[in-house]
Amino acid sequence: MALYKNGKLLTQSNDAAFDAKHNPGTAAPHPGIYRCTSCGDEIAIAGGHTLPPQNHKQHSSTNGPIQWQLLVYPVQK
Repeated sequence: MALYKNGKLLTQSNDAAFDAKHNPGTAAPHPGIYRCTSCGDEIAIAGGHTLPPQNHKQHSSTNGPIQWQLLVYPVQK
């Protein structure tokens, strides 16, 4: 689970970007923190960079398929 210290610096959003699930080895559509929906591993990634493949954190096949879901993304001004 992602941690934070100052919640006043975060804004809750219902953006559809948080609902999409992405396959390993595909480009991250947004920069931010992504979470594997199967094993809970979290990674920070720049937008357009490739999401980790099957062997991230020695992901076990017993955890189910890897699907990355956006957890937090930064807003640039």
